[in-house]
Amino acid sequence: MRDAYHEELDSIGDSLVEMARLVGSAIGRATTAILDADLNLAESVIAGDQKIDDLQHDLEARAIALLARQQPVATDLRIVVTSLRMSADLERSGDPAKHVAKQARLRYPESPVPRDLHATLLEMGQLAQRLMAKAAEVIITKDVDLALQLETDDDEMDLLHRTLFQHLMDDRWKHGVETAVDVTLLGRYYERFADHAVSVANRVVYLVTGEHADGIQTPGVPVEGV
Repeated sequence: MRDAYHEELDSIGDSLVEMARLVGSAIGRATTAILDADLNLAESVIAGDQKIDDLQHDLEARAIALLARQQPVATDLRIVVTSLRMSADLERSGDPAKHVAKQARLRYPESPVPRDLHATLLEMGQLAQRLMAKAAEVIITKDVDLALQLETDDDEMDLLHRTLFQHLMDDRWKHGVETAVDVTLLGRYYERFADHAVSVANRVVYLVTGEHADGIQTPGVPVEGV
């Protein structure tokens, strides 16, 4: 019975990793769809979001059943409850990817992203993928130091987001109001995606240490006053 119980715990972890990989792929493909005005790719990202939702629902059902059958305590209870929260974070991270793809579909056959902002959006998409790949690695390895690094990595996304706004506020902006709204929304989608990746990593920190990430010193960052 205990072997089966721990196999089920491991299976829940495997599902979390699969979800992370799916949403990472989704944001990458959505980025290509928005920049290349690729309608077929956009539609595949939108349709693929259902698989992410289904995985989350299945994981939730298994976790709740495990709670009811085994009534875990201490570390095992923390694993199940934290896994439930991580699955919700991962499901929500699929939504910004879907919204990027929907924006591509809405503006087809054109791209809503001006040519002079393509490099910035591409960098945001690539960074989003790296953040989620690192979150997946954190789920597998339970590496607290790696998990804490995501907060610093997320600063790069915030910087890219500010870069978009600098373009929008520039007096030389010549792409009109509709495009400005599109770019504003897209920037927010990528920022939200990154925030969800950080949240997943922070939950692993709590799973391993029993402490919240904001109370733990990030590696390489000096303590104030020291």
